[in-house]
Amino acid sequence: MTDLEHLLRRTTDLAIEHLATLDDRPVFPSAPAAELRAAIAADLPDGPLAPTTVIEELAAAVAPGLTLVPGGRYFGFVTGGAVPAALAADWLTATWDQNAFSYVSSPAASIVEDIAAGWIKEILRLPEGASVGFTTGCQMAHVTALAAARHDVLRTAGWDVAAAGLSGAPPIRVVTGEKRHVTVDRALRLIGIGSDAIDIVPVDAEGRASAAHIADRLAVHRGPTIVVAQAGEVNTGSFDPIPAIAAVASEHGAWLHVDGAFGIWARVSERLEALAAGVEQADSWAFDAHKWLNVPYDSGVAVVAHPEAHRASMLGPAAYLAATGSERDAYDWTAEASRRARGFAIYAALRSLGRSGVTDLIDRCCAHARRFAERLAALPGCEIVNDVALNQVLIRFGDDETTNRVLEKIQRGGVAWMGGTTWDGRAAIRISVSSWATTVEDVDRTVAAFAAAVA
Repeated sequence: MTDLEHLLRRTTDLAIEHLATLDDRPVFPSAPAAELRAAIAADLPDGPLAPTTVIEELAAAVAPGLTLVPGGRYFGFVTGGAVPAALAADWLTATWDQNAFSYVSSPAASIVEDIAAGWIKEILRLPEGASVGFTTGCQMAHVTALAAARHDVLRTAGWDVAAAGLSGAPPIRVVTGEKRHVTVDRALRLIGIGSDAIDIVPVDAEGRASAAHIADRLAVHRGPTIVVAQAGEVNTGSFDPIPAIAAVASEHGAWLHVDGAFGIWARVSERLEALAAGVEQADSWAFDAHKWLNVPYDSGVAVVAHPEAHRASMLGPAAYLAATGSERDAYDWTAEASRRARGFAIYAALRSLGRSGVTDLIDRCCAHARRFAERLAALPGCEIVNDVALNQVLIRFGDDETTNRVLEKIQRGGVAWMGGTTWDGRAAIRISVSSWATTVEDVDRTVAAFAAAVA
């Protein structure tokens, strides 16, 4: 234990040292890949090395290649840092080393997940009786929820997909908008629904799908149908008109799935909740906790309004897996068996923030996004492309060449980091404000970097 205590205390010191330097280092590393590889590469030793040596050398070797996601000036990929309680709970999760696949494997993990699931449904105002699965991220949350959708729409058509598979099944159509996220298509492919089955409807300038167009497509196809709506387009932050889409989906007996990767959290804000109106009318939802709830990575959530379809699509009984009956067995609700106990970090984040803290986190990020838009709009040649209604700011500087050149200067300068994208066939810069750690000073410092890049 003396050696283990020394190792863990040294590890704590290294973690604190890393967090203490977030304001002073480039947000994106400048070390070339070859240099990083040379520092990290080593011959596999013939015998054991002291754990403290391994950890110290690992920390030193990777430091020049770390992206400073926990800081306040990382605006890429809608990625929030981890709030302190969630970070601490994640450390303990690794220490406790619980396999969260069932109540028997970890009673504590099972109960924590059950409570966290209830809190999530409560704060997002989703149906109390809905089932919840904790996944690696929104990608697998889509897989989980859409598998439940596939099961249910085929059951309604008289086909048991669990028993008969998809060969010979009634064809499923999926109706969704042109600006859907790529993870939706991949999730459909993973559950056996190919791209030919996707009926794509046009979108407006903000990326919103039209309920009228969806209604037209549903009127044509009478068989098993899934509609996928979007709550927070990944470039503009826009929301599909979900109440209208829910109405037409219900009229035609289609399953409505909502991709709420980050945007669903608008429901916690009185100022923003109108954007996500009607979300509760869907049949399933997929979103991330490691985005706007700001827990460490590897944390997504699938919620399904029809637990029987959810469980039937995931169920994998075995003689050695004794059902507990009243307690939660996580393997009934996700495609994973052995899995990390993700619920601890979610529980800690929600309990530490409380309702008002989650609301404040969302509102602050959106206020920072509006400040970005206002200040960047004053720069020569800067165009604010989207209606900044949420936390996404999409900008251009004249032509594609100039836009890309400004972005390159920002990324290489190290003050902040955000990614590029293509919107309506033209280059753009996407700023995603998603972290509890971002301050007004971070916004202004980043705008000053843009001003210098433009100059």
